[in-house]
Amino acid sequence: MPLPPSASRRPRLLIIGCGDVGLRVLKLLGSRWQVFALTSNPGRFAELREAGAVPLLGNLDEPASLARLAGLAEYVLHLAPPASNGAEDRRTRHLLQALALRRAPQCLAYVSTTGVYGDCDGARFDETRALAPATERGQRRVDAEQQIRLFARRFGSRVSLLRVPGIYAPDREGGHPRERLQTGAPVLRREDDVYTNHIHADDLARACVAALFHALPQRAVHVSDDTELLMGDYFDLAADLCGLPRPPRISRAEAAAQMSPVRLSFMSESRRLLNTRLKRELRLRLSYPTVREGLV
Repeated sequence: MPLPPSASRRPRLLIIGCGDVGLRVLKLLGSRWQVFALTSNPGRFAELREAGAVPLLGNLDEPASLARLAGLAEYVLHLAPPASNGAEDRRTRHLLQALALRRAPQCLAYVSTTGVYGDCDGARFDETRALAPATERGQRRVDAEQQIRLFARRFGSRVSLLRVPGIYAPDREGGHPRERLQTGAPVLRREDDVYTNHIHADDLARACVAALFHALPQRAVHVSDDTELLMGDYFDLAADLCGLPRPPRISRAEAAAQMSPVRLSFMSESRRLLNTRLKRELRLRLSYPTVREGLV
């Protein structure tokens, strides 16, 4: 991990949305940084302080509560998701408006999603592929990326767009397929199945820190491991590792009748992400290069 630029002053980082991944980032940084963490829940203050951050009360849905963020930190890590409806990310707009009130940050890393690509029919591709979100969830992320790029052009900040697939980790709430396997939930049969992509939460945290130092300006990066598995094969592997029965296989038509629209949407987009920029530009060596290492 890089050392602070001077012994007299620690670099300042502002984390927006300091949940599981943000807490992992705090562990990586230790006491070498002065870290501020925005939260809308005063009940999290003790947890954030214990993790090494200065908690700040504010709500991305309430712009007036964000004014104190202006000029606070040279680095910003934006982990907060958009609201759950609409095609625009108003939360990111409110954040950028606050950051623009005083000197803009030197670097802003934004954790986006690979859903910005929509369904790619299993194609293998890099970050130059055109964006084609098929859901409002993906459209909100595209809107956030566009806002952040415009912010960078206007204020000269170096921004990094980290496009992230499914996040997993055995010690992350809901981050292991064990719970789903125990319910006997089905997966698609092979002829209907989709390629899915993954990243361990620890590797994502390390990528966030690396982006603050090494990301090229205005650059998108796939933060994905080397796994190439159909979704059903992923759950089969997890079942074998856990000593659980493999999930039943059903057709896409049967899935449409049994599953919620949200769950079905994750089974309707197939893609294989190239992660060359992650390794070469962010200089990240994955601790968990495939899910086989990360699920145990």
